[in-house]
Parts: sequence; structure tokens; C-alpha cells
Amino acid sequence: MSVTEPLAEDQRSYAWDLLVRPREIERWRNEVAGALRSMGAAPEAVGLARLGISELLSNVVKHVPDPRCRLHVLRAGDAVLVQLHDRSRAIPVIPAEEPDPESPTGRGLWLLRQIATALGYTETADGKAVWFRTPLRPDPDREPFPA
Repeated sequence: MSVTEPLAEDQRSYAWDLLVRPREIERWRNEVAGALRSMGAAPEAVGLARLGISELLSNVVKHVPDPRCRLHVLRAGDAVLVQLHDRSRAIPVIPAEEPDPESPTGRGLWLLRQIATALGYTETADGKAVWFRTPLRPDPDREPFPA
């Protein structure tokens, strides 16, 4: 069961409590995209957020025994922060160097770190939150990311 819960009336923050299931990842990509659009995000930010939440949710499916999560999208000034809180204390592994293209794993978070403004994790009382940040509007000095 998934619960959609806008946290603020001014559409600056959205949160959802969900059970991560592989067949529902596209639904959550669309929910996050809709939240960013309501915040006035450019197509580049929407595309990056869709890619990023796919990676975070896929990692929960692969690495976290308890699929209960909280997805949080928060506008902070001219940027948006996307967080996924899960119930695992396992630290995400982000390769320092570009992963081997032949490797079956390890590329998703590395790629997200390359295209997001910031990527990280925060330990919480019952697990961790993996997060990324992106500007709402494109930076003219950065390569655009397709939506």
C-alpha cells in the first residue's frame, strides 16, 4: 500500500510512504516528475530526478531486505532535494573511478553523482537516507541532461 502525502500547501515539499516493488518504479518516477513540474522545474531537472529515483528505488529492491521506505522531494531555494529513507544501515557504495562498462553493477550511483549537483547519504535512527540534489533550472555552464 502506498500513501501519497503532500507535506506543504505551497507545493514545496512532497512525501510518500511506500513499499518498493520493481513493478511500481515507473509509477514513482512519474510521481517525482509531477512533483518537480509543480515546483516549476525545467525538463532537465525532471529527467535527472526520474533517473535518480529509479536508481535509488532499484538499489532498495536489490540491497534492502525491508521494502518500506519514505520518499521525500523538497524544494530548497532554486534546487530540489530528493531523498529516499530506507531501513538498512548498509552504506551505499559509490565508486570513485568510472566503473567497468562490462560490470553488471556499480554504475548507477556513479552516474548519478556525475550528473546531480550533489549525492550522498545520511544515517538515521532506523536506517539511512540516500539523497541527491539538482537545480530546478539548468546551469548554462553544464551539459544538459535529456528529460
